[in-house]
Amino acid sequence: MGTHKARGTFLKAAAVVTLATATLAQAPLPFAQTIARLSEPNGYFDTDNLISNESSYLQVVPELARRGVHGGAYIGVGPDQNFTYIAAARPSIAFVVDIRRDNELLHLLFKALFKESRTRADYLALLVGRTPPADAGAWRAATIDRIASYVDQAKPLDAPALRTRIDRALRETGVPLSAQDLKTIAGFHDQFIAAGLSLQFRSTGRPPQWNYPTYRDMLVDTDPAGKQSNFLGSEDAFQFVKGLEARDLVIPVVADLAGPSALAAIGKLLAARGETLSVFYASNVEFYLQREGTFGQFVANLRQIPHAPNAVMIRSIFQRFSSAGRRPTDNSSSELQAIGELIGK
Repeated sequence: MGTHKARGTFLKAAAVVTLATATLAQAPLPFAQTIARLSEPNGYFDTDNLISNESSYLQVVPELARRGVHGGAYIGVGPDQNFTYIAAARPSIAFVVDIRRDNELLHLLFKALFKESRTRADYLALLVGRTPPADAGAWRAATIDRIASYVDQAKPLDAPALRTRIDRALRETGVPLSAQDLKTIAGFHDQFIAAGLSLQFRSTGRPPQWNYPTYRDMLVDTDPAGKQSNFLGSEDAFQFVKGLEARDLVIPVVADLAGPSALAAIGKLLAARGETLSVFYASNVEFYLQREGTFGQFVANLRQIPHAPNAVMIRSIFQRFSSAGRRPTDNSSSELQAIGELIGK
């Protein structure tokens, strides 16, 4: 009798722990406080990073599905190519990390635009300062080519009115923003508005290289399965990312991948929530870490993040280092590696 009671007590306790873990995993995080708690000091890199320059970024999308990479937590670097990988992997939480605080400010702009948009047609129009279509519902099934064509020809929005809308949405994030922060965010938005879908990645003091894709190129490109799998390629993909943003589950963090605290802190947060990493998108940052002699510290930081058995690293390799899997027009290759293989466990 005593054995049965003890076993019953143990099972009840285990159930309480399981329920508590599940509840914690689903609990909302305080957005502004989480950014502040996880972030490291601002660093420097000599690019604007408003959009990606990786024309190969869709190469890995079908392979994510083939490997069953789905759910869990996502970590990635840089601007909005992260949204495409998030839409593909469907994580329950995502962290976008970058050594520059400017990337955090850029993602707050994206967050504000998601809030102000009903559909992807709205989002793309607002991103480049054009008038969204009047009948949002009629555009839900449109191809991204049709939406891009509409945006190319749409009338400009009233700039002060748009700025008022975006600033209001930025304040509603709860993140403390100085007048200079708001000016920086407005400057980013102004570049999207001025260049439209012809915007390209730019390095400080240097014009875009001839083979850098435009934003339009990134939107309408296809993956190896022939699908337009950018997050704006389907309404379902867009709405998934919009839903995460609305629940404050896309969290921009200022972080050096080889830094002293941010990745370790994300690892502790995931462990506390009962989450495991499924995707880490590193772009080509590892190249710079190897050049600076800090790659080993990055691997040590990565070991502190709990990961799923099939978790993967997505990396970009530029053409002077690799041509594997590249289309003739690509300036880079995108590849997957099992995280367990990278960190040795």
